[in-house]
Amino acid sequence: MTTTHEARATARRATPHTRTYTFADNTADERSDAERWGDRARIVLTPVAAPSILGLFGFFAATLLVGSNMAGWWGTAASQTLVFPFALMLGGVAQFLAGMWAYRARDGLATAMHGVWGTFWLAFGLDQLLVTTRNLPAVTTPHDVSFGFWFIPLAAITGMGALAALARNLGLVAVLAPLATGSGFAAAGFIGGFAWCLTVAGWLFVFAAGFAFYAASALMLKESYGRTVLPTGELRAAANVPGREDDRPLEYEAGMPGSRAGQ
Repeated sequence: MTTTHEARATARRATPHTRTYTFADNTADERSDAERWGDRARIVLTPVAAPSILGLFGFFAATLLVGSNMAGWWGTAASQTLVFPFALMLGGVAQFLAGMWAYRARDGLATAMHGVWGTFWLAFGLDQLLVTTRNLPAVTTPHDVSFGFWFIPLAAITGMGALAALARNLGLVAVLAPLATGSGFAAAGFIGGFAWCLTVAGWLFVFAAGFAFYAASALMLKESYGRTVLPTGELRAAANVPGREDDRPLEYEAGMPGSRAGQ
């Protein structure tokens, strides 16, 4: 079935347009301004996969390791020097790149969250690298004011991200809300020297990592199967239930793949 869009495009290709401008009486052709501008317009398609698939998986991996260590599940504070290369590359480099691709996909929320947290993991990796090379002292006690202040802007930015996610889907809220709260507890723990605050922060980071794994898996399965497999509580989609096809496909009216706002 030929859509109206395709029919018009075919007609424009088949019938050459001639513009008749008479300077004497300033008479132009009878086409609308939109049609005249349409002849001059060029559409450049730059399709991208959902960047948050990579970003959320990278966040999950790094946050799970560091958060579980902070919660006291394994190792000590010194163990972070052993996991920082993994956190640096997957949580830092991969997630930061996902943030830049989210910028290309015109997704402001994903750009901010992946960009900020990707940068945090890059800074964390650099810090641990300097500790390993003995250029910085290691954090051996829960009282470290300078490191605690890292988490204050993280808590504020992530909290606003959770507020913005309320307009999109509950899956993102489940990732960002415990992440922002955990950052607040981490700030209080490091600044005030409260070990129990760091334990709570570690648990909240693990919860955020688990929800991030679910959200990334849902995006990946949806893209692979062309329908919802794992619901994420999308508030703007008409049918975000398992088995339903995506009601906002990543394509234009004529079936051309392209980049749309959001993911």
